[in-house]
Amino acid sequence: MSFPDFHTQHVFIADDDEDDRLLFQEVVRELPYLVHLSIARDGEETLETLRKMDQLPDVLFLDLNMPIKNGIECLSEIKQSVKLQFLPVVIFSTSSYPSNIDKVYEAGAHLYIRKPNDFFSFKKSIQYVFAINWKEKFAQPPRAEFVLTV
Repeated sequence: MSFPDFHTQHVFIADDDEDDRLLFQEVVRELPYLVHLSIARDGEETLETLRKMDQLPDVLFLDLNMPIKNGIECLSEIKQSVKLQFLPVVIFSTSSYPSNIDKVYEAGAHLYIRKPNDFFSFKKSIQYVFAINWKEKFAQPPRAEFVLTV
């Protein structure tokens, strides 16, 4: 299911890697969606920005390996916050350690995507997430469906 063309989606990406942020922006520009993109470089900046927002993003793409406050710490605070707890969080990381995947699943993330190495796969994974209607599909999937492989 895709987002309606007339509705701008608000997407937030938290990633300390400038190249990954730029690639994410490039992919978003190529997709057939109207997108307002917010960006943070670390977990602390992510939490500060989210707490100040009047309207939360439709989905947060969260990297795990960030300075100041990592993605696992950030996710934990999000899920403990009354304001932020229902924000859909997609972990978007280079890490494929099963222990990290288990931690973020247990902490309440909605999807885990290992950052693809090529542009086409990167675009395909982002497009998959954009096609989800998060307002209808908020529940965390079963563990077997948690990791997206592109």
